Amino acid sequence: MNHLPVKNGQKITIVGILLVFCTMLSSCGIYTFRDVSIPDTIKTIKINYIENRASIINPQLSPKLTDQFKQTVQSYIRKATLVNTDNADYIINSYISNYSVSTSGIGTSQATTNRLTVGVTMTLNNTVKGESHDYSISRDFDFSASLTLTQAENQLLPDILKNLSDEMFNRIFSSW
Repeated sequence: MNHLPVKNGQKITIVGILLVFCTMLSSCGIYTFRDVSIPDTIKTIKINYIENRASIINPQLSPKLTDQFKQTVQSYIRKATLVNTDNADYIINSYISNYSVSTSGIGTSQATTNRLTVGVTMTLNNTVKGESHDYSISRDFDFSASLTLTQAENQLLPDILKNLSDEMFNRIFSSW
């Protein structure tokens, strides 16, 4: 097998390209990095219902996102148990803070692509330490401008649920 000679500057370029590629993969939702950070003192977690306080209400989003987030937490956190009692070590309160549509692509003087932006605001109450931390996330979902919002929501809902619950989990429990 013949090897091409690689100079020092080329090695740095190749490494740089690989780092950019890995970053792109993780930011596109193709692969997520999870380094779960939860203290050993945390044994129970309560996830409250995710309310919808956005100006546009998708009636399916709150209950389905609540269920998806609970499943995500349950599948990645082995040291703690999900509970329904108010005396949990971690209590997570969340609400959908943004649900808006904007034009993201224009062609021949008309919209070709629209963007649905969904934002969630979360509060993690650590009852063991008596601390509270606030987090916000926002994700964009593009869809064809030829679709109505209802049609787009039906197509996008599985991606919305997966991406938001993963993002919520990473924001609260990952330390990278």
